Amino acid sequence: MFRQHRDGSERMNRAGGEERAAAVGRRIVTKSAVLAAGLLLTGSGGIARAHTAEGFTVRLPAPTGPHRIGTTTLHLVDHSRRDPWDATLPVREVMVSVFYPARTVRGYPVARQMTQDAAELFAVIDPAMHQGLPKAGVNWAATTTHAHTGAPARPVRRPVLLYSPGGGDPRTLGTGTAEELASRGYVVVTIDHPGDASEVDFPRGTRHRKKVRPTVFRTDPRKDPGLFRTAIDTRIADTRFVLDTLEAVAAGHRPGAERRALPENLGEALDLRRVGMYGHSAGGTTAAEAMYEDHRIRAAVNLEGYLNHPPAKPGRTGELFPVARHGVDRPLLLLGTDGFRDEDIDRSWSAMLAHPGGHTRRQQLDHATHWVFTDYAAMAPQLQAAGLMTADSRIELVGAIDPARSVPAVRAHVCAFFARHLPPSGAPLS
Repeated sequence: MFRQHRDGSERMNRAGGEERAAAVGRRIVTKSAVLAAGLLLTGSGGIARAHTAEGFTVRLPAPTGPHRIGTTTLHLVDHSRRDPWDATLPVREVMVSVFYPARTVRGYPVARQMTQDAAELFAVIDPAMHQGLPKAGVNWAATTTHAHTGAPARPVRRPVLLYSPGGGDPRTLGTGTAEELASRGYVVVTIDHPGDASEVDFPRGTRHRKKVRPTVFRTDPRKDPGLFRTAIDTRIADTRFVLDTLEAVAAGHRPGAERRALPENLGEALDLRRVGMYGHSAGGTTAAEAMYEDHRIRAAVNLEGYLNHPPAKPGRTGELFPVARHGVDRPLLLLGTDGFRDEDIDRSWSAMLAHPGGHTRRQQLDHATHWVFTDYAAMAPQLQAAGLMTADSRIELVGAIDPARSVPAVRAHVCAFFARHLPPSGAPLS
């Protein structure tokens, strides 16, 4: 989520109906006109830097698992829902990326982290969301991933992990962890929540929207309980829709508006009996609450998402989400930082931990803050080293922790949790 000050608290809301969502959407769309206008880890923890004629290029950390990675994107259309953020959109559209262990990557191009069109809007919107990011001097479109577009999947059934990014963030900022998990034997599906995400690039425009859709958030959405309610309701509905779509893919159907062919073996490799979810910030709230509501999700990681509502009035205590009120009978990891920890995190997470059964665990990364769970953990130190970001801004975004420590630490926590509860070993396809 947005964070303007260190003492700000991020709280999400769940409740309300379709009419309220549409009303919030119309109001926020009108107010959003302003916004609409890796790291290479060496043995010594050093940072490799690169410049291009168009600007500085950040690098993503390489995955460490044994598998080469394939990737594909899917444009999914839910005809059962109208878009909650824009009343002129008759259907709900969602963009996802799928990362998976590849049988071979030879002859398949390496994917970029962002498309050119998405990167152009990212360069305008995201520095407004995250104060201290450079407004110029970075070629965001030049960053490459370690995944190969369209490569055939290995013919082995794999657990499936869903990822929901932080509020206002695009799915592309979760690329590093997604690649790490895919390199270790998972199929990872990263979800964009259009209207919420800073920018979402669709395959083409329609008569209802442009090709690249910007966020409707103009300022910190935490200050509007109705907006929070719409955000989390929408994210959970998006998650369930993506899961429904994956079931259709596993059954041999071609998903998405374009009905294009999937990479070889991908549908057959989805083991939807073993589904997990992880998310950052609002995505962490989504992961925990989605697991509570949807029993297809067998384990979840909440990366610093609040589990209580924002208070209806100043001075009051926000109501806990159902997951925190009632608990879950499946594993949940609460992973936070010392730099973002506050009373609401402690209260809502303590309520979660108080439920019997020992299904929930809490862990903490020190000398870090909120966006250390995203690709900014690797990017911000590079931007600082290149003179494009101040030390204070870097610390505000990800903390003072060295990326040679933070990147492996976050990966280790997430990978160890899923390896324990959804081990990546799979059966060969029959």
